[in-house]
Amino acid sequence: MLDIQDLHVRFLGREREAVAGVSLSIGEGEIVGLVGESGSGKTVTAMSVAGLLPRKQCDYSGKILLDGTDLLHADRESLRKIQGRDIGVVFQEPQTSLDPLMKIGPQVEEVLRIHTRLDRAERRRLAVEAMAAVELPEVEAVYKKYPHQLSGGMLQRAMIAAAVIAKPKLLLLDEPTTALDVTIQAQIIELLKKLNRESGVSMLFISHDLNVVRKLCGRVAVMQRGLLVEEGEAQEVFRHPRHPYTQRLIAAIPTRTRKGGEA
Repeated sequence: MLDIQDLHVRFLGREREAVAGVSLSIGEGEIVGLVGESGSGKTVTAMSVAGLLPRKQCDYSGKILLDGTDLLHADRESLRKIQGRDIGVVFQEPQTSLDPLMKIGPQVEEVLRIHTRLDRAERRRLAVEAMAAVELPEVEAVYKKYPHQLSGGMLQRAMIAAAVIAKPKLLLLDEPTTALDVTIQAQIIELLKKLNRESGVSMLFISHDLNVVRKLCGRVAVMQRGLLVEEGEAQEVFRHPRHPYTQRLIAAIPTRTRKGGEA
């Protein structure tokens, strides 16, 4: 379904590549976690898949195939047809992704306005349906609210509704639970599992929180300084990490007796 082949990205003026030869695949209905510290290249990898790479500011090579279509070298018009329709994106902080002057409902249905010829009534119906699917309460009231009137957890649910309303093949999630408290975080994880189970959408879940990745992802890939240093079934990687960097990441997972890596 998604096949990243030998992806290289180097921003102009930088000596080190942000992404240095990453190859990674995601199958139909699979949830893959991409983990690593800040600056490891995981977000740049996701931006490349989403078609959001600032091409004039970097050198890039390789292939990113979505059902055989190369996204990395596609022209802007081709990418616009894919973005939102075939690939949905959920960012870390919905407050910065949503238009503060636009009501929630129209923002959820924006993809339908761009990619379909549905009339306003049908777009609204599908938006309300998508918002209900992500378990937003009182969806008719939420539809008419502005972003500042919703909590962080509700905003993230609205972002997920906007990302899945067109039934994309792939959902890219870049640190979508980082800004949420633990309780809301757990609810979002369960919601993503439900969406995957019911719709079969594939997901690339980017995070530095290994506890979240362990709960959600079937497979995990670990990045360090632009390199993919380890990949495998999530439970196997967590039980028997091979690379020293992965071992350090796992050793630093907070437990009841150890917080932030301290005993």
